[in-house]
Amino acid sequence: MNHLSGKDERMWAMIVHLSALAGFLIPFGNVLGPLVIWLVKREEGEFFQEHGKEALNFGISITIYAAISGLLLIVFIGAILLTALFIFWIVFVVIAAVRANEGKPYRYPLTLRFVK
Repeated sequence: MNHLSGKDERMWAMIVHLSALAGFLIPFGNVLGPLVIWLVKREEGEFFQEHGKEALNFGISITIYAAISGLLLIVFIGAILLTALFIFWIVFVVIAAVRANEGKPYRYPLTLRFVK
């Protein structure tokens, strides 16, 4: 097992959160980005592992919420929910990345914990 130094571990924790923004370019990139980085680096430090799991769980949760909001487009409320969800996603990904870079633990709100 190869361990990262404190600064490198914080950097990778920040990157795993920001990798969710791959969803702008790749379908399901908000889940695939954190998943790939977490699978590659998860054994290299407890701090990174916790942030990686948190980023992955948030990506999965956002995908589920977006699917439900998409279904609700039929009754128009889905458009409002999708807009609010998009803003919520961006804001909390940035907050989590900043906290990771500061070396602080972070838990996303409204996140379903699939990966423990």
